[in-house]
Amino acid sequence: MDGTLVDSEKLWDVALQELAAVYGGTLSDTARRAMIGTSMAASMRILHDDLGQPYRDPEASAAWISARILELFRTGLRWRPGALALLRAVRAADIPTALVTSSGRKLVEVALDTLGRDSFDAVVCGDEVEAAKPHPEPYLTAARLLGVPIARCVAIEDSPTGVASALAAGAAVLAVPAEVPIAEVAGVHQLESLTAADLELLAALLGEPPA
Repeated sequence: MDGTLVDSEKLWDVALQELAAVYGGTLSDTARRAMIGTSMAASMRILHDDLGQPYRDPEASAAWISARILELFRTGLRWRPGALALLRAVRAADIPTALVTSSGRKLVEVALDTLGRDSFDAVVCGDEVEAAKPHPEPYLTAARLLGVPIARCVAIEDSPTGVASALAAGAAVLAVPAEVPIAEVAGVHQLESLTAADLELLAALLGEPPA
C-alpha cells in the first residue's frame, strides 16, 4: 500500500519527524529509510534507538504516530503513477487481488476510502499476522485467503522488506522502488513506475501467455 499504490511515505515522514521533535530530537535519513516496509513496532524501535532513547515505550509512540497519520491519511493520500490504472485493469479482468500491507487495520480502513473497498478480495494488515514482512507469512496468508497457490501470485512491492517477504513466500515479484533503492535480485523484475505495467507483464512474470 504505502509507496506502491499510494504516495503515503511522505505522510509518514511528517508524522515521524513530528514525534522525533516531541522527543527533542531529529530522525536521521538512515533510520527513516530503514523503517520503510517494516512493522509499526520495528519502526518505533528504530526511532527510539536513532534518538538515543531506547527506554521509550514503543506502544505509546505507536499510538501517537497512529493518531497523527490517521489525520494525514484522511486528507493527503495520492495515487502513485500508474497504480490506479493497473488496479482497475486487474479488477476488470476478474483477477483475484489482495492488499498486503505492514500498516495496521485502523489505518488501512481510512486508506480504503481512497483505494476502494471493492478493489480487493482480501486485505492482510500488519497487525493481523504473527510475523510481519520480511517474513513470508503476510503473502502466504493473502494467497490462502484468495484460494490461489502462492506460486501463481504476483506481488508488487516498493521496498526491500516487502520484496524479501514476497520472495520468501514463493510469489513472482514486481518491484517498483519508491523511497529507497532495491538491489537487483534473481527472480525480481524491476520497473521505474507502474505506468509501464500491464496484464501482459503480470502474465509474463508467471511464465504464462496473457489470458
